[in-house]
Amino acid sequence: MASGNSSQKRKAADAPVSPPMVKRKIQSGTTTNFFTPTSKKPKDPTIWSERSPDDDTPATLLVGRYEPETPEDRNIKRRKVAAFDLDSTLIKTASGKKHASSGTDWKWWDASVPSRLRELYQDGYRVVILSNQAGLTLHFDPKFKGPKASAQKRVTEFKQKCSAVLSNLNLPTSVYAATAHDIYRKPRTGMWRELCDDFDIPEEEVDIENSIFVGDAGGRTASLGKEPNGAATAKDFSCSDRNFAHNVGIKYQTPEEFFLGEKPRTFARDFDLSDHPFEISEPGNPDDDVVFEKTNDKDMVLFCGPPGAGKSSFYWKYLKPLGYERVNQDLLKSRDKCVQAAREHLQEGRSVAIDNTNADPDTRTVWVELAKKFGISIRCVWFKTPISLCEHNDAVRAMNKSLNPESRQVLPKLAFSGFFCSTQASTQEGRISGYYRGQLSVSGNRRGVSNMGSILDLRGNIHLQLYGLIIVPPRKLKKFSQSQVSNTVPLVTSPQNKLGRGKRLCRGGLSTQTTY
Repeated sequence: MASGNSSQKRKAADAPVSPPMVKRKIQSGTTTNFFTPTSKKPKDPTIWSERSPDDDTPATLLVGRYEPETPEDRNIKRRKVAAFDLDSTLIKTASGKKHASSGTDWKWWDASVPSRLRELYQDGYRVVILSNQAGLTLHFDPKFKGPKASAQKRVTEFKQKCSAVLSNLNLPTSVYAATAHDIYRKPRTGMWRELCDDFDIPEEEVDIENSIFVGDAGGRTASLGKEPNGAATAKDFSCSDRNFAHNVGIKYQTPEEFFLGEKPRTFARDFDLSDHPFEISEPGNPDDDVVFEKTNDKDMVLFCGPPGAGKSSFYWKYLKPLGYERVNQDLLKSRDKCVQAAREHLQEGRSVAIDNTNADPDTRTVWVELAKKFGISIRCVWFKTPISLCEHNDAVRAMNKSLNPESRQVLPKLAFSGFFCSTQASTQEGRISGYYRGQLSVSGNRRGVSNMGSILDLRGNIHLQLYGLIIVPPRKLKKFSQSQVSNTVPLVTSPQNKLGRGKRLCRGGLSTQTTY
């Protein structure tokens, strides 16, 4: 018996560990043998390159261009563009996980996808892929402290996946991957300009009417049991794809609409310029002459508002000409340094404007006490800009040098939500002699405005700046009792503080870009 068992064990051990030869041959058709010399390995038909938004910035756009063995007919002018998002539009994970676990963890979003894209190409379309890939890092910041090996692996696996997708399609096409929050990231139009340049299609010659962008980020709202199978559907994580199509000016569809023929679902934009009335100002109109009067030789103006609300712009346009000195924590880096700078200005007899968010009572009390020590008046200007508009303004500022002399970077979403969470009322701020608040109004030059545009024309045409505040004359200031000011700061006014003529302290310049 022992001898028999030993014989069986030897037979099992002698069995081939590798798959049968026929399987090895099939596999070798798609996977290059590790031991094959580099000179004999098949050439990857996808050529990779990197692009930078400007000469001073490391590359953030990854571009893979696929050239089939049979070159395309250059005599065919492809003016129609069919652009697609990648993940959850053309492909999905084969594992069923939310994120791919490797460069091979993918399959077509639907079996009809590759044939439909080939049909578009046969119909004269230029087929391209435009994808936001913030999880990829092409070049490391000197301050980067994460594991570089894993970050580099993600880039390699992404290239592997895209090369396989493009090889499967076998069409002359390119994939564009925006890896940073800059002009390339949808809904901004940087990738669109790159593809037009790469395929020699002047933007003004694109067949806008027949071009289309397909992506899953359509801002669709959640629905409960309204699907044909009675299942509920979750809301989209973003509206960036729909906004991108709008910014470019082409038709938009979701993957379900384009590939499966489903009816459109209800959607909602996080930021919609149509929510902000546009007023055309007439030159010389006295109602448009906004004057912030300085009623004391020396005083303090305290700003309260979220990032991107227009505080600094308000200072430069209205307070700087009146002789106010600016104290800003973004530049000085700490509140203690801000207090020291303000104290020095006041000691020299200069008025100061505290250009910080100043969301909580403790922070505002610091400035109230400083004003008290110098025996001066302190007024507070509360910027009531909606959070969605603040995020938009922040992106506008960060990506346009003419509006960003201090080279500020795009802020994380937490910076905005954190302000609104930390804003608190207080009953201990009665020494603030004037507190002004209002709602947003937009006015300015309509040049380059679409019905649903926004503030930034990413070609560099900035029309007018936007502030998130209205100042109304003192007679229209509303006094609040403490019971009426939950989540606000109490309003305290005094006759000696006044504003000059004018109903608006808001100027807006608009164009066609939704930026975040």
